[in-house]
Amino acid sequence: MVVFDSRSYEEYHSNSIPGAISVPGAELVYRFTELVPTPDTFVVVNCGGRTRSIIGAQSLIEAGVPNRVVSLKDGTMAWHLAGFDVVGGADRRAPAVTAQGVAAARRRAEAVARRYGVPVIDHATLAQWRDEAERRTLYVLDVRDPAEYRTGHLPGSLMAPGGQLVQETDSWLGVWGARVVLVDDTGVRARMTASWLRRMGWDAAVLDNAFAGVVLETGEPAPDTGGFALAGPEPAMISAAELRANARAVIVDLAQSRRYRQGHLPGAWFAVRARLPQALDRLPAGELVLTSEDGVIARFAAAEIGARRPARVLDGGTAAWQKAGLPLEAGMSRVADEPDDVALSARERPADRERYMREYLAWEVDLVNQVARDSDCRFRLAPVNG
Repeated sequence: MVVFDSRSYEEYHSNSIPGAISVPGAELVYRFTELVPTPDTFVVVNCGGRTRSIIGAQSLIEAGVPNRVVSLKDGTMAWHLAGFDVVGGADRRAPAVTAQGVAAARRRAEAVARRYGVPVIDHATLAQWRDEAERRTLYVLDVRDPAEYRTGHLPGSLMAPGGQLVQETDSWLGVWGARVVLVDDTGVRARMTASWLRRMGWDAAVLDNAFAGVVLETGEPAPDTGGFALAGPEPAMISAAELRANARAVIVDLAQSRRYRQGHLPGAWFAVRARLPQALDRLPAGELVLTSEDGVIARFAAAEIGARRPARVLDGGTAAWQKAGLPLEAGMSRVADEPDDVALSARERPADRERYMREYLAWEVDLVNQVARDSDCRFRLAPVNG
C-alpha cells in the first residue's frame, strides 16, 4: 500500500499521515509510473479533508491506472479524530520522472483530455488571444511544481500548481467566461488540470509544446504596484542593517496574522493593514517603521498615515530581513490590533480543534447539497462510457 498526500508540499510538511508521500494533485498521473511500479499496489490518496483526495483519486481512476485507488475519507482530520498521530516535518517526495514514465503519463492524460474535449492550441493562437485580451480576459497559468516554475517558465505566465488551482480557482481565476491557457513541459499536468476546469465550466485549453523555441524567464514576476496611486508622498525607506542597529524603532508588521505568527522581526507589533490608523494610538512612542512580506503593502500604508505619524518602510520587507540572514521570532508577542484578519483552519485553532474539525467536515459534506440547490452551478458530470 502507498499513501499519497495530494495537498501542497507546505501543507503536507506541516501535518501528514505517517509514511505518506507528497504528490500534489496534478503530479499524481504525471509521476504514477515511478511511484507505483506494480499493478497490485493499493493506492490511497489523502488530503486535509475531502476535496483534493477525491479529485486526485478520481484523476487516477479516469487515467486508467490498473491499481485499486481510493480516497481516504475525511483525510488527516479523520485520522486525528480517530486518535492516530499526525506528524509534522515529513519530507518524502516523488522521484524524478523517467522518459518511460512521461510516455505512460502522456497516453493516460491525452485519453482523459479527449474525453472532456480539452482543446490544444499553438503559440500563434496564444499570441492572437493575447492581442484580444482587452476584449476577453486571458489567464496563462503554469501548473507545474513551484520549483520548476521558478527554474524557467513561459514569459507572461503565472504560477498556479494544478491540484491547488482546481480546488482554489478563486485564487487565480477572477472572471467568468475568461480564456484559460494551461502550460507545462510535457502536457500531462496541463491536460489533467484542464479536464477538471472544463468540467467546472471554465474555457480551459492547453498550450502545445509550450516551451519549444522560447526563451524562458526565471524566478517569480515582481508584483505589479502601478495600478494604485499612493495616498501621500513617497515614504522614506530603511535598510535591514540600519533597522537592526536602531534600538528605538517601533516596528509594525502588516503581514497577515498567520504569517506574523509563523515568523516576524524581533519585537515587531502586529496590526491589520485596513485598521492601521486606529491601531496607531495603541503603539508606543518612537520612530515608526512598517514592514510586510515584501514591503509593498507597508509602502502604501506609510504613505496613507504619513500626515498623522511619519513612518519609514523596511526596504524589501521581511523577505529582505531574512535574506540578510537576520533572525525572526514566532508567536503573537506584541499585538496592536485583534488578529481576526484570516479564517484559521481547524488545525490552526489554539483550542477546540476537534470541534472545528467536525464542523468543517460537516460543512464540506453538505457542499453536495449546496450544489444541488445552486441554479448557477456550472459543474458538468462525466460523460458515460459506451
